[in-house]
Amino acid sequence: MLELFLKYLRFEKRYSDHTVSSYKIDLEQFVNFIKEELNLKEFNSVNHKTARSWIINLSSENLAPTTINRKIASVKSFYKYLISREKLNENPFKKITLLKKEKKLPKFIKEKDIKIMFDQSKFENNLTDIRNLLILELLYGTGIRLSELINLKIKDCDLNKSQIKVLGKRNKERIVPINKSIKYQLEKYLILRTEKEINQSEYLIITSKYEKSYPMLIYRIVKENLSKTINSEKYNPHILRHTFATHLVNKGANINAVKDLLGHSSLAATQIYTHNSIEKLKETFKASHPKA
Repeated sequence: MLELFLKYLRFEKRYSDHTVSSYKIDLEQFVNFIKEELNLKEFNSVNHKTARSWIINLSSENLAPTTINRKIASVKSFYKYLISREKLNENPFKKITLLKKEKKLPKFIKEKDIKIMFDQSKFENNLTDIRNLLILELLYGTGIRLSELINLKIKDCDLNKSQIKVLGKRNKERIVPINKSIKYQLEKYLILRTEKEINQSEYLIITSKYEKSYPMLIYRIVKENLSKTINSEKYNPHILRHTFATHLVNKGANINAVKDLLGHSSLAATQIYTHNSIEKLKETFKASHPKA
């Protein structure tokens, strides 16, 4: 049933490969637990007490509440699937509640530091350097996700309209405008690709072997450039997405517009960026008010 459930997620729910992989890992860990720790062989042998034992076991491993909650959600979804297919009558995870988690503000890079990165990073006029600069420009200038950048195709880039078509989560498409700087780098990059007669890949961002890019390549490029000018615990591509959203909100952008640009399905996911804006106001107050 596990394989059928994963196929259901992939083909019916249209979840990404990354999401399906996460479900698979969570469910396999749960299966190992009920087999090795409780000597249970079937999913229908699991009850509420078993579910609680598993969560206690996860907590003892010092996993973050966010990670534990994801695993609970994965297994709970699997049991809902079994019930919908009439393989079970009751969900042992039905009364299991998610763990409380501390709300953390998304980390972002200050405007002046972003400017320093672009001003001080040296990019030569060759295909690799122009590609690297374009990667940074797209991540910060559009807020697209790592997977969205990797899957962006040349045909999705409309230079005449200054926009790109992005394929987001659950295969939802959205149009994102690009600024003059991105458009300029994009034109340079595409001209160089044409001059070198590189037609092997339909994808925009390619490797030195002219193949579709991959996550570690993007991570390496982002870290290499951010670490030159910015001291941070995180040098991953996602921090540029957070930075994009935070800078927009700080400049007074409409929160619904930011939601659409990011491709969020609900406003709740976007509202966290307003907290950073409030924190900025508090800092300004403390620095400027005589009685602060």
